[in-house]
Amino acid sequence: MKQQTFASQSSFEKYGRKSRRELFLDEMEVVVPWSELQALVEPHYPKVGNGRRPVGLAIMLRTYFMQQWFNLSDPGVEEAFYESATLRRFAGVDLGVAPAPDETTVLRFRHLLEKHDLGGAMLDAVNLHLAAKGIRIETGTIVDATIIHAPSSTKNEKKERDPAMRQTRKGKQWYFGLKAHIGVDAKEGHVHSVATSAANVSDVHMLPDLLHGEERKVWGDGGYQGQTKAIRQAAPNAQDMTCKRTRFKNYVDEVEKKKNTTKSKVRAKVEHVFRILKRVFGFDKVRYRGIAKNHHRLCANFALINLYLHRKRLASLAT
Repeated sequence: MKQQTFASQSSFEKYGRKSRRELFLDEMEVVVPWSELQALVEPHYPKVGNGRRPVGLAIMLRTYFMQQWFNLSDPGVEEAFYESATLRRFAGVDLGVAPAPDETTVLRFRHLLEKHDLGGAMLDAVNLHLAAKGIRIETGTIVDATIIHAPSSTKNEKKERDPAMRQTRKGKQWYFGLKAHIGVDAKEGHVHSVATSAANVSDVHMLPDLLHGEERKVWGDGGYQGQTKAIRQAAPNAQDMTCKRTRFKNYVDEVEKKKNTTKSKVRAKVEHVFRILKRVFGFDKVRYRGIAKNHHRLCANFALINLYLHRKRLASLAT
């Protein structure tokens, strides 16, 4: 057996490289508008008084964002701080000075954000920041929805599934959970509107909440066909560009089929957003019970997704 010497210990490592997580955090450090987002939370954050000194707001905000980026639970992010020097460095946690925020502190910060509906405010602030950089919301909107799964098990204290979630059928498959409905800018591809409902709510019911009113065109899949009147009520000058039915009993409408193919090339941008939400950020299953908490998490996620989508442009503007 080879004898381990003091010189072979990890403190004298000769080689190394940045991990993908570290490179990702380096990008986010540059593109997130930290001062604007901290200003949203500051009026509601505890001040130094006679009680326990609160953890710095900058540390808590960065901790909350890392939870969204890496799909970490409250105890999970506390443990990650003690395992990863990269996360500590990004959040500004120095274990030589103070411990990392514990799971209770993280929980209370999340409840503070939920109480004051700061997830939606973050989405608005990020979009204003993008507009200031020249990435503006234009006059076209793509609408779509995706199902987020919820645990269907009844092995819990109440012996029941989440009463706010519902079951729905898509094709021949049944799903239990909620729906995230979004309005996406047709040119730039980032989210400007979010609505959340139980999974069994039809997409068309949430359509008016996804339009900002200045649209000239509205794109959507076949689930939104026949909603021209609803679109015009929410956006009087909008043209209905949703996909239409092409298959009938005795024939296939080839002209409408070609139009749907053209429309789908624009509509595909909304799928990029859902891919980042579920595959990059890992939000494919709800973590909390109820619609309100998950809606808040969705708003915060879509704010960060907007920054992620435009990270290269924002980084180039920052240099």
